[in-house]
Formats: sequence, structure tokens, C-alpha cells
Amino acid sequence: MSVKQLLIFDSGVGGLSIFQEVVKQSPNVNCYYLSDNAYFPYGELGETVLINRLITLLDSFVKEQPVDMIVIACNSASTVALQSLRQHFSLPVVGVVPAIKPAALKSKNDVIGLLATPATINRDYTKQLINEFAANKTVLNIGSTALVKLAEEKLQGKRVDEQVLKTVFLPWLNAPSQPDTLVLGCTHFPLLKKEISDCFDGRVNLVDSGEAIAKRVTLLLGNHEETEQVTYDAFYTLVDKKQLQLETAFINMGFNSFSLFE
Repeated sequence: MSVKQLLIFDSGVGGLSIFQEVVKQSPNVNCYYLSDNAYFPYGELGETVLINRLITLLDSFVKEQPVDMIVIACNSASTVALQSLRQHFSLPVVGVVPAIKPAALKSKNDVIGLLATPATINRDYTKQLINEFAANKTVLNIGSTALVKLAEEKLQGKRVDEQVLKTVFLPWLNAPSQPDTLVLGCTHFPLLKKEISDCFDGRVNLVDSGEAIAKRVTLLLGNHEETEQVTYDAFYTLVDKKQLQLETAFINMGFNSFSLFE
């Protein structure tokens, strides 16, 4: 039985948090990672631009590198383009959306903090999730692209600016009823789990979609045995000095090749 081929896609390196969970549950899968850093960050793109970009880029990629499944490891992309992508591709497309449901089940004081990009916060899909699973909770929103950039910088080996973090969370830190559960509604944010937890002195539960997405991937790919060498290959739409610095993080996670994809 041949090894399954999986494409994990994100505008930056946030999808690495999904990759980590996937390989825990499906270690015998060949993983390609495609970063559209030429259009980073996706949270600042219009819906039509984003959908057209995704279809064009992913269509070109799977023609060159055939895969069994695509994982859209980006909340901004998933909440706006998932339906269009599933209509376009015949292979399974798995998306990641804010983990509102598990957060609602975990919260003890019924106050949930949704941390995402501004675009994800404002999506109708996100509002539907809140209405369906957290209608009886207080959901506080913070939309931030600054944290996305902090996560990227952390993987470049830079120190995370704690003051920037505290500034982002100031509305919640000063709130009379602080959230006891935070939804990390961007795949970049789990890369900052320790720093975010420290801002709240460890008094919050941090919830993300990584484990649930990994379970879904494993279920859809089915049982398989390793019959050839498993590889992890990364591709970028724009290779620059910053991206080359990030290759150290990819190497530490087991990736062994890096290529420009045009």
C-alpha cells in the first residue's frame, strides 16, 4: 500500500501547529507544506481575492504534486473559501475553524475569549458557530494581526515582545469578568501558547482546533502502512531572507527540502 500524500496549506507558518498534531496521529503520511507568504497575511485580503488566489494556487500545486487530501490550516481562508474549494476539487479538503464548541463545554464561568484575526472575527461563519454552540455564553472578541506576526518572528528565533502581548489582551485583563477559556482562532496562535498563558498567569484554558483536525485527517485517510520513505517537503510562493531564516524551524520539525513554488 503506497504512502498517503497530504498537503497542509497556510499563508504563513501557522499551519505548523496543525502539522505537529497530524504527524502525531498519522506518522506514516508524506506531508507537503505550502506557504503563500507572497500574500501574507490572509486576514487582510478581500473575500473574492482570497477565494480566487486559493483556487489558482492550489490547483497549480496539486497538478505538480498530486495529493490525497488538502488541509487548509488557516482560519481566515477556511471560514470564507472552504465551500468553494470543495466544489472545485474532487479530493477531500479539510478546513480549520475556531474551536467555539469545545471552548463552550470547558468554560466554568461562561465567559469565553475568541482570539482571531479581524477577518475571522467578522465572518458570518464565526458568528454562526457562536450562535449555535455558545448562545448562552458571553463571548469576548479580540481581532489581532500583531500576534500573527509575533508567531512568525518567534519561529525566526526572535524574542516575543511581552509588552505587545499585554497590550493586545488589555481589554480582557482589565475586564470585571475575565474569560476563563480562550479560543485560539488562528493557527499561528498555538505557537504562542506559553506566552499567552503567561499573560493570564496560567489562569485560562487555551483551546485550538489542531487535535480535532488531526483526527479528521486520520479518519479520512484511513488505515495505511508505511511501504516507502516518509518525507516532509516545504514550498513557498516567495523566498526571501526572512523565509530562509524560518527553515531552521522546519528542519527542527523534520522537513528535509525547501523549494520555491511559482
